[in-house]
Amino acid sequence: MWDIIAVDISGRHRIKDGYYMVCAAVALTVSADHIEKVKQVKILPFWLKRAPGLLDVVQLIEDTANQLSFEGTIVAEKGDMYNQPLWVPESMFSGAFKYQESLAERRAIELAHHISLSARNLLIKELNIEA
Repeated sequence: MWDIIAVDISGRHRIKDGYYMVCAAVALTVSADHIEKVKQVKILPFWLKRAPGLLDVVQLIEDTANQLSFEGTIVAEKGDMYNQPLWVPESMFSGAFKYQESLAERRAIELAHHISLSARNLLIKELNIEA
């Protein structure tokens, strides 16, 4: 078993005058094909007037993951890093980073996705941000 931080960002498309994104970071212990334990979850909303670039995404993920009380390798989908080769985002993060490899890592990212999307939808509704 090993510790990871699964991340996902929802909202990288334009609404109103910018981009309202929510990042979810989930600290977990996983085995090869199962999530063994969810330790902590953090979300961070972020508003950007221009289209987010790779550096913006990396910063948002790091800011969210830094709120966790647990450490682990940050795991994300390749698409969240604009399909860059691993060495590009890996060189931009201050800690360990990788793309998903195992079934458990895929499941962990799916969990983070459900959290980020649900949180974003709730915040958009509560803050009256119209698409």
